[in-house]
Amino acid sequence: MPQLWQGRSSKTVDSRVNDFNSSIRFDARMIEQDIRGSMVHSAMLGKQGIIAPQDVDDIHKGLQSILEDLHSGALEIDPAAEDVHTFVEQTLTARVGDAGKRLHTGRSRNDQVALDIRLYLRDAAARLTGQITELIAVLCDQAEQGAGYVMPGYTHLQRAQPVSFGHHLMAYAWMLLRDKGRLQDAVQRMDAECPLGSGALAGTTYGLDRFYTAEKLGFAAPCANSIDGVSDRDFCIELCSAIATCMMHLSRLSEEIILWCSWEFKFVELDDAFTTGSSIMPQKKNPDVTELIRGKTGRVYGDLNTLLVMMKGLPLAYDKDMQEDKEAIFDAVDTLALCLRTITPMLATMTPLPENMRRAAAKGFINATDCADYLTKKGMPFRDAYKCTGTMVAACLRAGKTLEELTLEEFKQYSDLFEQDVYDAIDLTHCCQGRSSYGGPTKESVLYQISAVKEKLAQDR
Repeated sequence: MPQLWQGRSSKTVDSRVNDFNSSIRFDARMIEQDIRGSMVHSAMLGKQGIIAPQDVDDIHKGLQSILEDLHSGALEIDPAAEDVHTFVEQTLTARVGDAGKRLHTGRSRNDQVALDIRLYLRDAAARLTGQITELIAVLCDQAEQGAGYVMPGYTHLQRAQPVSFGHHLMAYAWMLLRDKGRLQDAVQRMDAECPLGSGALAGTTYGLDRFYTAEKLGFAAPCANSIDGVSDRDFCIELCSAIATCMMHLSRLSEEIILWCSWEFKFVELDDAFTTGSSIMPQKKNPDVTELIRGKTGRVYGDLNTLLVMMKGLPLAYDKDMQEDKEAIFDAVDTLALCLRTITPMLATMTPLPENMRRAAAKGFINATDCADYLTKKGMPFRDAYKCTGTMVAACLRAGKTLEELTLEEFKQYSDLFEQDVYDAIDLTHCCQGRSSYGGPTKESVLYQISAVKEKLAQDR
């Protein structure tokens, strides 16, 4: 296909430059958005009397036929085209004649691509928020099942205090709920201003109705500054940042799963359909899904860094550097979508092993704080109770015992405040249920969290 700008040049562009300059291999995915924007733009041109009604009718019929042929497979995108905008306009002109040549009146590829990428990312973000919702629902289901499973909570990857499996999973549900909100916030700002009508950078001499096109395309208003309209890529950066944050949360969750399904922990069992084996070790069951998510997180960070570095030194308005925005943001979108599509069924089919969780909790002295609190409630100053309990833990470690295995006589060697009720105070289930402060790990708290999260998800529907 010939370039739209070839009239200025006296030479044929070197084929290597054409290949280097071409963006069709990655911007072809925006073809539906490009057609949608062209439909609205041409309708506005007709409404304003800039082109004839018959031209508008021909343009719309031609664009609709292109869309239908793409869906049916009768038309394939030409890989030799410079970009998706060129392909659509020249295919349209081949079908409807001069009317197709009038489509670009009052429009530049600068405002056209700024519109297309917004429309595409709006649709992509809606799909991602739907996938995040599905993952949150799975976490809620697993958390409800595990609301009473006592496990060690960790700090510094050391057993610290008793929590429940459900409470631990709900921490990720809340993270993902914030991720969903960040995506929605990014789209809300993306939808605030429509760049169409900004032209190359300085608007146009045609009497466009930019408020009409903004409304028809679902934007709150046209952008107030035409230079900003074509040079802004904040929306790509903001969306990519939200995606990177979500990937960070998925990576943290993946790291937990990798630990939990190892023989050293064995808190969960992954379904065979979501694990792989070894080419040489027949006993292996590898959590490759979670390991890949952990690795792909760095890739998305790279996409975000690409966008930030690409934009940091650009003078206004449009520069060709900005063509690099699409590969980065599209890769981030695709990577998060792939990870969500895989981790959600993996978690849905994951089997918790509560006996192992309880056994690990019993061996970790994670009820030591509760033992100290017991003495404090009996009247001992907390710092003294802390020291007393620490001495007991050290002695238990030397003797190969847990606090629960000490006799009452052994307890009284450390303080006369100990009575028979100490065993209730340091019982792991009681320790977990006793942490009844708001947001804590009790079964009631976990079930309340699940209800609150589900209510927030329902509000978005």
